[in-house]
Amino acid sequence: MQKVLILGAGLVARPIIRYLLDSGFAVTQATRTISKAQTMIDNHPNGTAVELDMSGEQVANRLRELIGENDIAVSLLPYVFHVGVAGMCLDAGKNMVTTSYVSDEMRALDGEARDKDLLILNECGLDPGLDHMSAMRVIHDVESRGGKVRSFRSTTGALPAHGSNNNPFGYKFSWSPKGVLLASRHAAKWLEDGREVSIPGEELFEHYALEDVPGAGTFENYPNRDSMPYQEIYGLSDAHTVYRGTFRMVGWCETLRGIAALGWLSDEPVSGFSGGTYGELTRHLMGDAAGRDLSRAAASIVGFPPYSAAIKRMDWLGLFGDRPLPSGENDPLSYLNVLSLEKLELQPEDRDMVVMNHEFVSEFQDGKSEHTTSTLLDYGIKGGDTSIARTVALPTGIAVRMILEGKMKRHGVTIPVEPNIYNPILDELANMGIRFREQVREG
Repeated sequence: MQKVLILGAGLVARPIIRYLLDSGFAVTQATRTISKAQTMIDNHPNGTAVELDMSGEQVANRLRELIGENDIAVSLLPYVFHVGVAGMCLDAGKNMVTTSYVSDEMRALDGEARDKDLLILNECGLDPGLDHMSAMRVIHDVESRGGKVRSFRSTTGALPAHGSNNNPFGYKFSWSPKGVLLASRHAAKWLEDGREVSIPGEELFEHYALEDVPGAGTFENYPNRDSMPYQEIYGLSDAHTVYRGTFRMVGWCETLRGIAALGWLSDEPVSGFSGGTYGELTRHLMGDAAGRDLSRAAASIVGFPPYSAAIKRMDWLGLFGDRPLPSGENDPLSYLNVLSLEKLELQPEDRDMVVMNHEFVSEFQDGKSEHTTSTLLDYGIKGGDTSIARTVALPTGIAVRMILEGKMKRHGVTIPVEPNIYNPILDELANMGIRFREQVREG
């Protein structure tokens, strides 16, 4: 029986554990909190939970042992650990899969992986992951018919389903809040009508549009990091527009702009602060708000009317209140992370919703043009796995199975943009109900 090592037991891990166990593989799940792994394995005879603290002194030796004992490793750890795990996999002659973006340090391992006939498959979750696979399926189809993609727009959102959208932020965390908040600070760049557009991180939430997604609703769409590399990654040399964005419910961008402007997204320790509550820290971050009504002072500083919905959302969250700051943290982002997870956590009775929408404009040699949309709308299972967990973990699980069964003939550091990788994954997901709907109209 082939053996798989899963590193991590976070919010998205359960579906891959169950998929691989049900597919006849032995699974060892290693995590700091062993009880989480035991719950996911649920007494399956081929599942083993082991304790692994990545901050421990002996973690390197223990990790090498676990990698050596298994046929393939899947890292669901924070991205900072991936390169170290990949190095150990190369030393042990084992393949590896992650769901994270390829870093420069990971890319530097490509030559060694190729020399050793090993595969390090990255970006095999939802976004990044299914965004690549579904986009490349359409792009390759257009190319096979002699066409060229002139415009490409791709946007994804992991949101509460409308029936569970019952807080003023229109958002609930089905994965790490800190990851969402950190992403809120990134600058953005994309290609628009042949012109490169760059937006600094502090202006990110000022550049959004309202977009209607049929069957899903109207969302805010703001740019997601640097879209420029995808012109090369996707082979879109003839495209004049290449854009990747993020969906949020209406009101998110203005509110996050205000939170960022007050300094709550900083991960630097706060100096000269002696208070102990969220409101006192907000006052300290504003610098000159002593003696003034806190919400009105905040509105003045960020340029909002005091009655604006964004100010009322920040008040509801607790940024102007007397809730004590949690111990063990020392920077605004970490404090905000704790508060956000408590106030915006996806509850067991809730369902989440994943919306991914691609838009292509293609031109053909006979002068005709096509406008194609490829849309994924998926919902979590009430009382079961979330949609974000399924759409992140199941593509990874399918890829692991394909590798172990010898069906993925690829070596080096790569992502799933080739037909022999993405077609089987997308086809199996469709059989599970995770399906893209495509619409094509001429002109």
